[in-house]
Amino acid sequence: MTDSHANIEIAHLRYFISAAEHGSFRKAALSLGVQESSVSRRIRDMENVVGAALFLRHPGGINLTIAGQRFLNRARHALAHIRDGAAEIAALGRAEGGYIKVGLFSSLSSGFLSRLFKAYDNRYGAVHVDFVEGEASEHISGIRQFQIDIAFVIGLTQFSDCETEFLWSEQVLVALAESHPLSAFDAVGWEDLGTEKILLRDTPAAARIENYVVRKIRETNGEPNVEAQRVGRYKLLNLVSAGRGSTLITESESLVKVPGVVYRPLFGESVSFHAAWAPQNDNPALQTLLSLARTMARTRTARD
Repeated sequence: MTDSHANIEIAHLRYFISAAEHGSFRKAALSLGVQESSVSRRIRDMENVVGAALFLRHPGGINLTIAGQRFLNRARHALAHIRDGAAEIAALGRAEGGYIKVGLFSSLSSGFLSRLFKAYDNRYGAVHVDFVEGEASEHISGIRQFQIDIAFVIGLTQFSDCETEFLWSEQVLVALAESHPLSAFDAVGWEDLGTEKILLRDTPAAARIENYVVRKIRETNGEPNVEAQRVGRYKLLNLVSAGRGSTLITESESLVKVPGVVYRPLFGESVSFHAAWAPQNDNPALQTLLSLARTMARTRTARD
């Protein structure tokens, strides 16, 4: 069984309110830009649906019945709600407001991400951006569960159920104790690390990074000495400062200043950063962020 009141359309409400305000079907039709017969017919249809006369017709025009008077306030209220809802959705579509959750591995203090979110804030300042720091595996899990909208991750790993896109690259740096002999060099090669203890964070990606470091050092006939530490990035740099080894960081992390630590470029080594997101995610703020990131990436490529 269907509710006949559901047959009332937005147009019915607009015609009814206009007729009530003008006291005439003819004047209402002129204000709406339609034929008088259309207004009269819509009002009649609505009266049939509600089961009551809404207007008293007379040669001088129309007057609201008692039922029409009571219905007028409700019709205005309903139309205002619909207009407010449409305006809210339109604003979301333009990303004038909204919310986006972003997974980060790299620092926001410099580089591509810093410029990206400064530009995003300038253009879409009403969007609340929630940043989550963590490892790629954690972010990808959050994306699959729609708990994170987008993550910026290192490397071109294919994640099932996710779209990925290359955006920018960064130089790999060696973090050394200030007193380390290699700190006197302008840059460092893999052959210089042949006898060094390389500290890595114990993360899900550590095994892949360790394999790469070991292979590169062995290619120079060095003896790899890699040690995993279950600490955060900042504490790992404190271990470097204490002379317990060296570590590798990305260019954007180099603004993290730890007393007693210096950074030197690693010859020929860079890492690529990709955006990852769920293709089913229809968050308008995600789409505007992706569009801006792509534009900035193309501009950077053209400039380089």
